[in-house]
Amino acid sequence: MKQAQVMTWAAVMSAALILGGCAGAQSSEDYQGVDEPLENTYWKLVALDDQPTPVMEGKREAHIVLHTPDSSTQNSRVAGSTGCNRLMGEYHHDEQELGFGRLATTRMACPGEAGSLERDFLATLNDVAGWQIEGKTLTLTDEQGVSRARLEAVHLY
Repeated sequence: MKQAQVMTWAAVMSAALILGGCAGAQSSEDYQGVDEPLENTYWKLVALDDQPTPVMEGKREAHIVLHTPDSSTQNSRVAGSTGCNRLMGEYHHDEQELGFGRLATTRMACPGEAGSLERDFLATLNDVAGWQIEGKTLTLTDEQGVSRARLEAVHLY
């Protein structure tokens, strides 16, 4: 290739990379107006009663997934982890209210911080009466509207 062709080719490739990079770049502001869906989203627990939840080495993170109702049974199922044991049960919701019923967990021993987190998370879920989503944050509230838990949407793929 002649030097002029190489320089033209380099300029075209540089422009393509720059424009392609700009087209793919999105700021966090792009996501602020879009709320994650309540159902079928992996919600990672990040705070209980405005206190950050601990991350424990070698343990699953505390989270919930609210599955859409099964068309054959019309039951709304919740699944997740308390940070130690698996969690499953039922839930109901409308535009403002959310409640959990008949929650069950597996029965592994959860000593120390893992046990405290599990007890607190389950107690909080039993007290939940409302919900609000802002972007990627789900806030669970009690009957008085007080924030009891904050969860963040996590995309698994």
